[in-house]
Amino acid sequence: MTTSPSSAAQEARRALGRRLRELRNAAGLTVRELGAANEWHFARVSKIENGVQAPTDRDIRLWCRACSAEDQIPDLVATLRTVDEAYVEFRRQSRAGMKRVLGAHTQKRYEQTKVFRIYEHNVIPGLFQTAEYAAAMLSFWIRFLGTPNDVAEAVAVRAERQRILQRGGKRFVALLEEQALRTWFGSAEVQAGQLGRLLELMALPNISIGIIPLMVEREAVASAGFWIFDDDMVALETPTAAIQVTQPAECNLYARMFEELKKSAVYGPQARRLILDVLGELSR
Repeated sequence: MTTSPSSAAQEARRALGRRLRELRNAAGLTVRELGAANEWHFARVSKIENGVQAPTDRDIRLWCRACSAEDQIPDLVATLRTVDEAYVEFRRQSRAGMKRVLGAHTQKRYEQTKVFRIYEHNVIPGLFQTAEYAAAMLSFWIRFLGTPNDVAEAVAVRAERQRILQRGGKRFVALLEEQALRTWFGSAEVQAGQLGRLLELMALPNISIGIIPLMVEREAVASAGFWIFDDDMVALETPTAAIQVTQPAECNLYARMFEELKKSAVYGPQARRLILDVLGELSR
């Protein structure tokens, strides 16, 4: 079952409270002592630690100083700013159609990013999709979410975004599970066209595509697809929400996971062979 954006945000607030409690305990301070140090009522400290009340930036700075943990301030402030902003409800956005949903990650972010690291486990990344593949996939989500049918406009948004693949100064490093090659959207012809597009993109000097074979010994398994924009934001999508992670420590964890996944991937001729094998199966 997918956690709703609102409950996920509440859990994120509780997690922030737990981290602040750990700092207080490590400093050997009681709830009352920390409150007194910052001229707060002790009940406020308890509410923040239990996720009942959200702290402010100033609260976090004072809290860390009282606990002699000033080095934690940047990370905790970044966490605070993502708690209430990280979860964007698809259903609310999708009332304006899938074109609006596809704008969850703004064009400005794509323009600014220099290095894209992309991991997908069961779908071809949007930047690499053919129009036919994108239309088939988006048609499902339109029906599933009950949004206005604006497939043509949504596909146009995706096509416009793909122009950044040809721009200088940008690099795209993608890791795909072999399952992504085998998950159909549309007909066999649509899937074959999509795989052909992948082969074309692999020839571009600014694009690296690794494939993780289905039957391979591996050390790392990711639970969801994710995109890393440079080093300062990670984007994930669930059936009901788009999640943006900006906390430095969490972004670093995703970067580490990406490096672990790369160890199981094949590149160049081996990756092309996997794609060609799937194409051969489609034609049988």
